[in-house]
Amino acid sequence: MDGKFSANKEVIIMRLDGKNVILSRVTPDDLDFVCELECNKDIWFYEEHVESDRNVVKETYLQKMNTPHSYDFIVKSTVDGEVKSIGLAQIWCYVEHRKSWELGFAILPSYQGNGFGYETTKLLLEFAFERLQAHKVVGMCNCNNLKSVKLMESLSMKREGTFKEELFWNNQWHDQYFYSILDREYLNNSSTKQNHLA
Repeated sequence: MDGKFSANKEVIIMRLDGKNVILSRVTPDDLDFVCELECNKDIWFYEEHVESDRNVVKETYLQKMNTPHSYDFIVKSTVDGEVKSIGLAQIWCYVEHRKSWELGFAILPSYQGNGFGYETTKLLLEFAFERLQAHKVVGMCNCNNLKSVKLMESLSMKREGTFKEELFWNNQWHDQYFYSILDREYLNNSSTKQNHLA
């Protein structure tokens, strides 16, 4: 397993450690960075709506903090010898009794293309299946967001469906892709990779 998970009983998970990224759970001290990222239309180019009110963003994140069914992480990496916040990663339970979780992430444009998004999403999948006992993890994206499509497919997530004209984006209707991976698919993929390394 690439990620190391540290926890205490009340907060559960505060940090996920990868090779090139660290995911640390959002705290009140991170809210200025979160607002800067969440209100940046360039980062969320393929989304229908981007919140512009920083107070709304802060209140939303304060309400979600330390809940057992939603985890928001700041993505950090060492760049030029300094640990920097480079993005946001999230995973939340959307159907509790089905053990279904949805993930999402955003990396600042200046840090894209370095594999940070891939490693971040891989850590979220590890966390979901190995710590949260997820049965299924899903990800959704605008059909025009080819980088997200490629990333999810590179992590063995499969396109399960297409929501026709689900998104009103750029003043036109567009399809939304629905990707997923099941616990047994994740475990099979992980064991296959281990066997190749052995």
